[in-house]
Amino acid sequence: MVFNSLTFLVFIALFFPIYFGTKGRARTWVCLLASYLFYGWWDGRFLSLIVFSTVMDWWFGLWISYLDRPSEMRERWKNGSPVLQFFGRITQWAASWGMERKAVLIFSMVMNLGFLGFFKYFGFFADNLAELITSLGMMPSWTTLNIILPVGISFYTFQSMSYTIDVYRREIEWEPSLLKFATFIALFPQLVAGPIVRAADFLFQMKEDKKFEWRAWHSGLGRVLWGFFKKIVIADSLAPFVDQCFNAPESFGSMHLLIGVVFYSFQIYCDFSGYSDIAIGLARMMGYHFPENFRTPYFSRSFSEFWTRWHISLSSWLRDYLYIPLGGNRGGKLATYKNNMLTMLLGGLWHGANWAFVFWGFLHGLFLIGQRLIAPIWHRVVRTLRLPGMVSGGAEMATVYALTLLAWVYFRSGSIGLAGGDSFATANAVLGGIFSGQGFSFGAVINKFQVVKGVLVIGILLAVEVSNFRFKWNERQVDRPVLRLLLFASVLWLIAFFGSFGANAFIYFQF
Repeated sequence: MVFNSLTFLVFIALFFPIYFGTKGRARTWVCLLASYLFYGWWDGRFLSLIVFSTVMDWWFGLWISYLDRPSEMRERWKNGSPVLQFFGRITQWAASWGMERKAVLIFSMVMNLGFLGFFKYFGFFADNLAELITSLGMMPSWTTLNIILPVGISFYTFQSMSYTIDVYRREIEWEPSLLKFATFIALFPQLVAGPIVRAADFLFQMKEDKKFEWRAWHSGLGRVLWGFFKKIVIADSLAPFVDQCFNAPESFGSMHLLIGVVFYSFQIYCDFSGYSDIAIGLARMMGYHFPENFRTPYFSRSFSEFWTRWHISLSSWLRDYLYIPLGGNRGGKLATYKNNMLTMLLGGLWHGANWAFVFWGFLHGLFLIGQRLIAPIWHRVVRTLRLPGMVSGGAEMATVYALTLLAWVYFRSGSIGLAGGDSFATANAVLGGIFSGQGFSFGAVINKFQVVKGVLVIGILLAVEVSNFRFKWNERQVDRPVLRLLLFASVLWLIAFFGSFGANAFIYFQF
């Protein structure tokens, strides 16, 4: 089920009255069953996978906690629910194996990454191994399995893994209620495309029922409408122009392809941040708080700043559970460069089973390393020439955005690779066409109406985001009914007038 569909509007219209009409355990069941319905609407077969993953990670947390304080845990499940007593007995039996806490954590990570690897990367690595063997003059005889990628598996796997790791680090307590833990993993607003919500930020919010509050409802509804605007008006309006550029780059001139790449940068931003806005807004309407996932990333003045503004929940996850455990910046310059590169390479691979995504991560690793090398020199130039902050800041933003565009070419081409095409050939054709200089004029651009519409809606986006940064419209509308009505009506009118209503799936569903 996708947010921008009539089915979802019916679903949400039925969900909220039932949600606020129940309390306690009944409300938690409503959330869980509604979330499973939301997820199973796409393909009910994969419900078993998310259920198994949930139970597995909840039990691993129990097992690690039992090894910490066995007497206390035995007392807790002795007086607990039948489910807790059942898993308690299993835990006592598993503890007899003599595994240390770290071994249990490793076991849990192998299980989680094994599921993720099988569904997402099995065909990728099998095909590459077959190509390698063929290049050596041998003929492999196996046939790669046609494995369907479950929607959202990357997101909920990272979410459940972070819980087990945090329990191991003793940063959070094990959650005794399997029902609450399952709801935390499957809660439908963020289930299939994030933001990646951590147990430390959410489980405590489930300790008491959230009351219906008009302030939270208005604020959340405004965020939902803005998310729909980003998706339906901007991302889906830019998509046809972007698709034609990447599907047949040899058919267009430099200016057409350059506009297509710029449009893609805003398409993916509005598509993904629009989903996050809808998820955050729905959670707020329910009374919950989700972390921010985007903060105007294209205004970043460095790549380290970019990754604190883009897909924040993933970049912070990679920082806390990969970059810092690898050593972060504690081992000297070379070690820092290595850790930056490894983190970005794995971040690229997380996005998809295609070498173009890995290369996208490689480019961002290079950008982060280059930033560390060049920044001291650039700062001396700024001081020597006494460049105004507006000039130096503008140059930094332009550089970061231009290099981000370069990387986006490979990222978008990776999607073609997932569909069976040649991702690197596509990326090279797009870049070759841009730098060829042929047809570098607006007169050579085809579908000028799409370009004008695209520039207009991007202009609206930038105007709103810049003004909202300064005037905090989304916060002020909560306490000003007239302003709220004006803003809501304006967004709805823009959606109706400029929107593309094809119920197009969100880009990050493929990851």
